[in-house]
Parts: sequence; structure tokens; C-alpha cells
Amino acid sequence: MKKSLYVFSAALVAAAALTACAGSKEAPATPAATQAASSEETKAEESTAAETTGQLEKIIVGATPAPHAEILNAAKDILKEKGYELVVKEYTDYVQPNMALESGDLDANYFQHKPYLDQFNEQKGTDLVSAAAIHYEPFGIYAGKTDSIDKLADGAQIAVPNDVSNEARALLLLADQGLIGLKEGVELDATKNDIVKNDKNFKIVEVEAAQLPRSLGDVDVAVINGNYAIEAGLKVSDALAVEDAKSVAATLYSNIIAVRSGEESSEKTKALVEALTSDTVKKFIEDTYEGAVVPSF
Repeated sequence: MKKSLYVFSAALVAAAALTACAGSKEAPATPAATQAASSEETKAEESTAAETTGQLEKIIVGATPAPHAEILNAAKDILKEKGYELVVKEYTDYVQPNMALESGDLDANYFQHKPYLDQFNEQKGTDLVSAAAIHYEPFGIYAGKTDSIDKLADGAQIAVPNDVSNEARALLLLADQGLIGLKEGVELDATKNDIVKNDKNFKIVEVEAAQLPRSLGDVDVAVINGNYAIEAGLKVSDALAVEDAKSVAATLYSNIIAVRSGEESSEKTKALVEALTSDTVKKFIEDTYEGAVVPSF
């Protein structure tokens, strides 16, 4: 009887051992040396995979939706080839993307021109700089209640951006069209107080740049930033007047990649600029915006 119990117990132990080996993938019946080699090979494969696919270094860039975020997205594959994952954070105003860059939440931003950045630094005490000029967006005069510049009546309302640099740009365009006259020598710092000739007593209405397209129904005409015109579905070809390619504005108001001072030549910044000034992105801009956005490179 004892012998039978012993045989039965031994059989149970053997069966359990066989079941454990058959059901476990973690304990293959291989020699210890083979297991160690296999483990090292697995680690090496995982490390290589992480380096090539799973561990792209992030570049976080703030941008307004159109055209900036769209242009950035066109550069994603180029940056991926350089080992970077581009993350685009969209903003709908001109203040937050600069504050987020200053605080370190962003690696760069792309939405503004240098005159605006210089003004922002002065007013907010930030230390942001331009890393490269990417594109130029022609300002346009768009019809509101009045569908022609020649039809603008005495006392007509003309809406312009309310921030200093963009208001100056709008006033320069109005002056180029002969609608007003500005003090001699004023350019980037022009305000409506610098208007010295206004034969038709036009009323200059200052409006937040992003709200200008929505103001068209309330004013006779509005001078609108290129990106906000695009977002509103306005076409440059529909504008009553557009900045000349050789104007002061065209040479000074290119939209830039902004970074914190000292990071202009960082590897991230160089990779971002190279991608955005590539032939691929240039073609995307030219094919997509039909003159509403013009490459600066």
C-alpha cells in the first residue's frame, strides 16, 4: 500500500512538472548559457527599435492654425527623418504662444513677424529672438459695406489691427493706396495719430487682429492680416488692394521662427529651420495658398 502511494505521488509530481514546462513561455527547456545569450539578443533588438522608432526627440512648436500650423505639419516627415517628432500646439491669439515659449513650455513658435516680436519683448520683458524668416503674408484691404476703394464715402469706417506693429503696417497700406497721408519718416511705429492727411475724414477703427474678418459687416473696409484672412476663407485675389512685394512691409514683415535667446543655433532649432526652408515645404506653400502666403527663402 505504501509503495502504491509512493508511485502515485511521484507520478503526480512528474505530471505537474511537465504541465508547468508546457504552459510557461518564461521557462523554456534550454541550457542556461543559451537563455543568457537569447536575453542579450532581445535587449539589443529592443534598444535598436527604440532608437529607430520609439524614441524620437520631441520639438514642441506653438502656432496659429492657418497657415502656420499647416506649414509645420507639412514639415513633420522631414523632421522625423532627422530624428525628431514635431508636436504642434495651436493658439488663436498673439500673446499666449510667446508667453508659453518664454516659460519653456514650447521649444519655438511660428506665428509672428519680427517687428511684433520686438514690440512684445519690450512690453512684456521677454527675451525671444528670431531664428529664421519663413514666409510673408500680404496684408489686404477687404470689402465690408463698401465693395470698392473708389466708392469709399466721406466718413467711411476703416478697420485696422489694434496692436502697434500691425496697425502701422495697415496704415502704410492705406497710405500706399492714397487713402491717407502719414508724417514723413514714420514707418513701423506709425499710429493713427501720425495721419496728417485724411481728405475724406475716414474713421480708423482699431480692432483686435483676430476679430477683423468678423468686423467686415460693421465697417466699410478692413485691413486684415494674411493668416486671419485665410482662416476666414478670404482670398488675396478678392482683396481690394494688397501690399506690394517691394513695399517696406514685404521686406520687414516675414513670419519667423522664434526661440529663446541663446537657442538660435541649438540642434532642435537648426533641424526645425532646415525642415521649414526645404524645397518640399516651399512647394507646399506655393501650391496651397496661391499667393496668400509667399516663401521668404
